[in-house]
Amino acid sequence: METLLIIIAVVVVLVLAGGGALLVPRRRRLRGQVKEQLGDGATGTATAALPRSGATAAEVAPPLEAAVPAKAAPPALEKPPPSAGRMVRLRNRLARSQTAFGSALLSLLSSGKLDDDTWDEVEAILITADMGAGPALALVSQLRTEVKVEGTRDVDQLKAMLRADLLTEVNPGLDRTLHTEPHGDRPAVVLVVGVNGTGKTTTCAKLARVLIGDGQTVLLGAADTFRAAAADQLQTWGSRVGARVVRADREGADPASVAFDAVSEGIADGVDTVIVDTAGRLHTKTGLMDELGKIKRVLSKHGTVDEVLLVLDATTGQNGLRQARVFAEVVDITGIVLTKLDGTAKGGIVIAVQRELGVPVKLVGLGEGPDDLAPFDPAAFVDALIG
Repeated sequence: METLLIIIAVVVVLVLAGGGALLVPRRRRLRGQVKEQLGDGATGTATAALPRSGATAAEVAPPLEAAVPAKAAPPALEKPPPSAGRMVRLRNRLARSQTAFGSALLSLLSSGKLDDDTWDEVEAILITADMGAGPALALVSQLRTEVKVEGTRDVDQLKAMLRADLLTEVNPGLDRTLHTEPHGDRPAVVLVVGVNGTGKTTTCAKLARVLIGDGQTVLLGAADTFRAAAADQLQTWGSRVGARVVRADREGADPASVAFDAVSEGIADGVDTVIVDTAGRLHTKTGLMDELGKIKRVLSKHGTVDEVLLVLDATTGQNGLRQARVFAEVVDITGIVLTKLDGTAKGGIVIAVQRELGVPVKLVGLGEGPDDLAPFDPAAFVDALIG
């Protein structure tokens, strides 16, 4: 009997010991699960959070969807204003920078003493306003004849004469149309060129806004492959108005290839206009100017390049004319974009550059705002010149 009791006691002890050994690994596994949920900094207090026996996987770890934040909604696209009336709206800003020019001319003309010295002073003012010696002399000669014939000293009449003669020099008859309409299934192609620092990339972006404001679709080609910042800048501007940007996957890539790809994708996307930005280059650097010619030739494989716009800084004056001559020899310039025109009282550059190249000023930059690029309006410009 005693022997039987001893055997029973040993069996009970072994069973209890075996059950405890089986429970230990399970508890360790559960503690590991809790630590994973709480992170590496979990302490012994996590034992109290052990799931009950038989808990489901969903109870042990919450579903992944609950931990992933919802995607933020994309920003609303901006709606730029249309091109119509932009120059008129910005005329006051231009007039503020041109007041000295107009005031000096009108002061001399209405002084009551229109002798040779006075007319020489009028000519000097026109030349210092970057009009150039030839146009200035022609304007003074015409105005002098009109004053003599009319025999007037009335300020309003003199102002009307000056306005009419300036408008003639600006040449309102030039075709300033921007050719940005697609050709069937092929988009219009606009190539933008110029020296460093004139604002080409910004001009491309602002021109995209002008066209989108007029209801067109635009694709931007970042063919300035030497500055990653230029492509980034286009990307930022384009994202605001829904204009896609085609860019190189590395710095120093062949710009002609990027320009070609941009037009190819513009055709595939069915956009109305492709605007190609190019790297700034000094007009004295023959190799870079040859590269610009190559870009145009490669683009021509898709068809006609509809516009080649030369961006000039209006504050550079006669130096800008020297730049323009060289660019016109390499690529056929179809139009001029004058930037920073609101920052100079030398509005005569409009007359000088048109005479020099025989091509019209088509766009003017009148500020740093996104919508401060305007189609050039000769009458509004002359009105701003003479206040």
